[in-house]
Amino acid sequence: MPAKIYSAAIIGIEALPIEVEVDLSSGLHAFKIIGLADKAIEESKERVSLSLKNSGLKPPSSFNKKITVNLAPADFKKEGSLYDLAIAIGFLVASNQISTSQTNKSLFVGELSLDGNLKNVFGILPIVEMAANLNFESIYLPFENLKEANFLKDKIKIYGVKNLKELIDHLENRKIIENEEKEEIIIQEETFDISQIASLEEAKRAMEIVATGGHNILLKGTPGTGKTLLAKSLPSILPPLTKEETIEISKIYSVCGLLSKDKPLVTTRPFRNPHHSSSLVSIVGGGTNPKPGEISLAHRGVLFLDEFPEFPRSIIESLRQPMEDGYISISRARRSIIFPSKFILVAASNPCPCGFFGDDTHQCTCSMTEIIKYNKKISGPILDRIDLVITIPKTKFQKLILPKDEKSAQEIKDRVKNARKIQEERFKKDIPRIFTNSEMSIEEINRFCKLDNKSMEILEKAEEKFSLSPRGIHKILKVSRTIADLEESFEIKPNHLLEALQYRETITNNF
Repeated sequence: MPAKIYSAAIIGIEALPIEVEVDLSSGLHAFKIIGLADKAIEESKERVSLSLKNSGLKPPSSFNKKITVNLAPADFKKEGSLYDLAIAIGFLVASNQISTSQTNKSLFVGELSLDGNLKNVFGILPIVEMAANLNFESIYLPFENLKEANFLKDKIKIYGVKNLKELIDHLENRKIIENEEKEEIIIQEETFDISQIASLEEAKRAMEIVATGGHNILLKGTPGTGKTLLAKSLPSILPPLTKEETIEISKIYSVCGLLSKDKPLVTTRPFRNPHHSSSLVSIVGGGTNPKPGEISLAHRGVLFLDEFPEFPRSIIESLRQPMEDGYISISRARRSIIFPSKFILVAASNPCPCGFFGDDTHQCTCSMTEIIKYNKKISGPILDRIDLVITIPKTKFQKLILPKDEKSAQEIKDRVKNARKIQEERFKKDIPRIFTNSEMSIEEINRFCKLDNKSMEILEKAEEKFSLSPRGIHKILKVSRTIADLEESFEIKPNHLLEALQYRETITNNF
């Protein structure tokens, strides 16, 4: 009878259980791995053989048998070195070197070194989550991945294994692995605090609305006015991550190999700032073996695109789907992979190529044709998906030297936190779960953004004056709902709507 051991594969940011079947049959010695295995898995034959030998066990070469390892299901390509441990345990069971029933409801992942030690692998968090959801009793993984996996220790028994000999002693009940329970490490990253920005009260108000409702914003202004500082200050007023959000984000970073021993989890909201020379794949994700891009690494955080018109047109237009739907779909011949991308877009732009169009102290050197061409790089469909647009004025010297207002910054954080609690209560029964006003569908807009007669009249006039699209109207309603939440108002009042229209009016006037 062939031995059956369970391992896992990563598809996108989700995990799939893999059956590792090992059979020894009569015939000339051979060691073959089947089931659409890549080169790294093919090479595991040598790693497994030498790790068994150097751990004092009989390697496959000691048996005059035909050894076949099947990775099932066989309809998609298996990649990586995480199957080493499962193949080794499967061979030991099939060759009767160990006898245990603990492997039936357990999952094994890890790369073996030639001396039998286990090396860390990527994607542990989604693997552990999958194992728990499928009711596996335990999972065995490299000790280096233990801190990351322990975030889900309340759902499944997790064993951090240092080497192959230690695992065999445990499976045969000679010496049980007892991983030391350590307090969870929470790493708080420093962020640029909004209190350090002098003046710019209108811009800070806009950033407060953005942080509260998860809205997208475009910052326009001449060089040095504070666009980048405003963007970097946004994480400082965003609320802390919930456990659900921490798992979502950490799964993405785990698959990309961006978690480390010192930082086993993402505990603060991401802030991603890719350069405008970045490739399309690095921004949206994809590749031969699809991986998440910057828009997914910014999930539940901030994606800051400085010099927005300098990004290639293909990259700017590729943001349409994720800005609208909160995910990006990467299609391949065999399957489509979905990466989450619910980010807050903060885009920054100069008014022209030289940066000084409309500036009182510097002369603009651009022709009108160059200015029009520059601004047309941001298309109408992209602008329609941006909730707020503001122009950042220059700050006078007298205001630059004023001391920072810690009280004002804390007041902003408190208002954002309270408004987020209002949204959480509002959407807690919705399926699929949404967290902020920006994620509302048409159904939620109709339920939670009702207007009185005066507000309806204002919106009707604005629709006619600014030629608003249906999407534009929905954006205004969402921002109005956020402004009302900041004032703890159950109803959207005319002043809330007028403030939201002010940010929308800037779009029509500036482009």
